[in-house]
Amino acid sequence: MNIFVLLKRTFDTEEKIVISEGKIIEDDAEFIINPYDEYAIEEAIRVRDEHGGEVNVLTVGNEESEKQLRTALAMGADRATLINIEDDLEETDAFSISKIIAKFLQDKKVDLILAGNVAIDGGSGQIGPRVADILNIPYVTTITKLKIEGENVIITKDVEGDSEILETKLPLLVTAQQGLNDPRYPSLPGIMKAKKKPLDELEIEDLDLEEEDVEIKTETIEIFLPPEKEAGRILQGELKDQVKELGTLLTKVI
Repeated sequence: MNIFVLLKRTFDTEEKIVISEGKIIEDDAEFIINPYDEYAIEEAIRVRDEHGGEVNVLTVGNEESEKQLRTALAMGADRATLINIEDDLEETDAFSISKIIAKFLQDKKVDLILAGNVAIDGGSGQIGPRVADILNIPYVTTITKLKIEGENVIITKDVEGDSEILETKLPLLVTAQQGLNDPRYPSLPGIMKAKKKPLDELEIEDLDLEEEDVEIKTETIEIFLPPEKEAGRILQGELKDQVKELGTLLTKVI
């Protein structure tokens, strides 16, 4: 079974974001694998171990993304691919990234593609569905359980705090939700093996793509941090006065 995992390099969840002149400052910031993508990597490894095949982890980014790919290899993925756009594209969006990924995958024998439900930085959740749409294969988002029997797939999907069970067939793209599994930590032997596993690097010209083919469709107007929360208030005085003041405060909020 040929299994591909879409991975994104994101800020560490403990990182304090700094914005200057409308741009996020990445100098000295720590980066990790997008946490939802870790569920996808873990599930891909489990599917491979049960059904055989190979897990290829794929990302679009720059050479700094190699660290996250090596981490995925240390977790147990078989090979990794970096599509390096650093020298070709100044800006990207969900459209351009999806177009690049789909172009890479279109001539591959793909059985299963896994991705994180969302990225913790952008949070749009568009990449997986867009890739599936371009490849013309079915997709299911926010999955919490995956069972494969031959070409048949039974999926449990998270829907607004409840669950929905779906049946479909391979080839298929799914996006992983929290609760799908517990991602493993890279072991020392895994880290050592990862150094010898193949990591291929491509550029968009290797995919027969021109810059105009992946021109962004969205424009970022402004980037800013949310306002700091005001300190809470403790109401004082008689209970009836507190209730009256609370009502006044709630009216202002509404």
